[in-house]
Amino acid sequence: MKRFKNAAAGLLLALVGGVFIAPAIAQEQPPAGGKSGALTTMQQKQFPVGVQWVLVSLNGKSIGLTQPTLQLDAQLRMRGFSGCNTFSAVAYPLKNQGLAVGPLALTRKECAKAEMDLEKAYLLGLRTTGKWEEREGNLFLFGQAGELKFDRALF
Repeated sequence: MKRFKNAAAGLLLALVGGVFIAPAIAQEQPPAGGKSGALTTMQQKQFPVGVQWVLVSLNGKSIGLTQPTLQLDAQLRMRGFSGCNTFSAVAYPLKNQGLAVGPLALTRKECAKAEMDLEKAYLLGLRTTGKWEEREGNLFLFGQAGELKFDRALF
């Protein structure tokens, strides 16, 4: 019975995950009886995978010399530096520019209190992220813990 529940849960997760991860493309048809023209294709934005990002502000406050990072690869593995430790997680881009971040795995290095406070706020912001937006070369993550603003990394 337990195996059946696990298999059913796995199948449901695979089905739901496939529905949300696949990009949606909507097409508008030309007006009926009107002029024929090219179809307009609207494509949902894709989360920028394979790009290294550097945190520049957390809830509108500028980040000091410590620069937490973030990268999501094509296998949906998120990883980066959190201010003191490195972390990894599974992240799922959802439709309508949603983002779900799974449980975080991180190293256990101890740092100064200011770095640990930044790390805690950063990881909480990542873990509670629900939406993302890319504009003017910046990546914004929005969630219950506030807003994270990133610049593209130069390295």
